[in-house]
Amino acid sequence: MTELALDTQRVKIPHNSLQISAYLAQPQVPGSYPGVVVLQEIFGVNEHIRDVTERIAKLGYVAIAPSLFERIAPGFETGYTPADIEVGRKYAWEQTTASELLSDIQAAIDYLKTLPTVKKDGCGCVGFCFGGHVAYLAATLPNITATASFYGARIPTATPGGGAPTLTRTAEIQGTIYTFFGEADASIPPEHIGEITTELEKYNISHRVFRYDGADHGFFCDRRASYNPQAAAAAWEQVQQLFGTVLAK
Repeated sequence: MTELALDTQRVKIPHNSLQISAYLAQPQVPGSYPGVVVLQEIFGVNEHIRDVTERIAKLGYVAIAPSLFERIAPGFETGYTPADIEVGRKYAWEQTTASELLSDIQAAIDYLKTLPTVKKDGCGCVGFCFGGHVAYLAATLPNITATASFYGARIPTATPGGGAPTLTRTAEIQGTIYTFFGEADASIPPEHIGEITTELEKYNISHRVFRYDGADHGFFCDRRASYNPQAAAAAWEQVQQLFGTVLAK
């Protein structure tokens, strides 16, 4: 597939009294493209997330990556050291809430739909690490018709801000969801993947669950030591298939 030339910019998404920082990438060629929301890891809308946003846009989508920590740490972006991980985890699990995250993601969708280049029906979502968990939540939004959730931890046991685990909301998913896990990911035990699969099957959710032998947590991120190029390439093919089938009709 020929990659499209892009326009990229940092934008502000108006949401009540909040202005959510976001990274926007869209094809330069005029047209009408499906929208995709990209959900960050605990490290913020950093170089990796911006790169993913651009990779998606080059395929013929308008992609936006909103800051999930805008309410607590505007403009947050960090590296991958143990200290960085500790800060990011506190922001993600102690200072965000599921309701606020869903509200902010809906604001990002609404913003996309104001753009003349974005189709008004349906929207995609892809998330990684903490964003993979949040993507599972976002799949419950009516506008989200295709979701790619990468190694989202704690889905069967927790939800941001506390409350019933995110897995209990599986019945609310209305579109198609693909989930991606590494078999060597110590943060997501096999039984959690089994529970997710069982719930998706129980409620007849359109889904696929991918497991990659030898792949660790963060296997898609080429900035991390856990990067697994074979698993990343295989998963990327599935993301393209998902979005191409559901969004690019």
